[in-house]
Amino acid sequence: MKKDFAVIGLGRFGGSICRRLSELGMEVLAMDNNEERVNEYASIASHAILGDSTDEAVLKEIGIRNFDHVIVAIGDNIQASILTTLILKELGVKHVTAKALNDYHEKVLLKIGADVVAHPERDMGIRIANNISTSTVLDYLELSDEHSIVEIVANERLGGNTIIGLNIRARYGINIVAIKRGSDIIVSPLASEKIWLGDILIVIGADTDIERFRKKVIED
Repeated sequence: MKKDFAVIGLGRFGGSICRRLSELGMEVLAMDNNEERVNEYASIASHAILGDSTDEAVLKEIGIRNFDHVIVAIGDNIQASILTTLILKELGVKHVTAKALNDYHEKVLLKIGADVVAHPERDMGIRIANNISTSTVLDYLELSDEHSIVEIVANERLGGNTIIGLNIRARYGINIVAIKRGSDIIVSPLASEKIWLGDILIVIGADTDIERFRKKVIED
């Protein structure tokens, strides 16, 4: 079902969200206090508005409470980010995702009611560090402080074995949720599925379990 989104702040982060949501066919209202940015996204978003998101009257006028999801992607102005988020929740917006510039900013946003806080610079740094630290991990996505999804290349120890034969879930507490094989992808593979050398295993689990599996099976 199509949802209505509002993106407040059209810098790199907010702009990329606005562009992608529009590409996915969503109704998107783009808002910024910079006229040049608003003009840039006028042909991309469903609606582009020049306005001050810290002005409650402005947000009421555009009917912000009627949007399913509002993304506060304000760049360097922490005060404006916090005030905007506070007003949105007070107006009854159901779901607010806000961008944080640092850990303190994140704590404040959560305390005033933000449903999700994105920390793009930190999260991307963690992702890159995990990706470049080993040649066996192709990609890394942090789900929480303790759980992640990783893409791991199947080596000789895994290739030729079935999932049930390896008994990965019982031995390491992790799950193979999909297998990439060339241009194909096997979602929720059966326990009898045989792993081929070079397959990309999409694994989900606790970070400690994934690391134990990687060290004992992949890199040992």
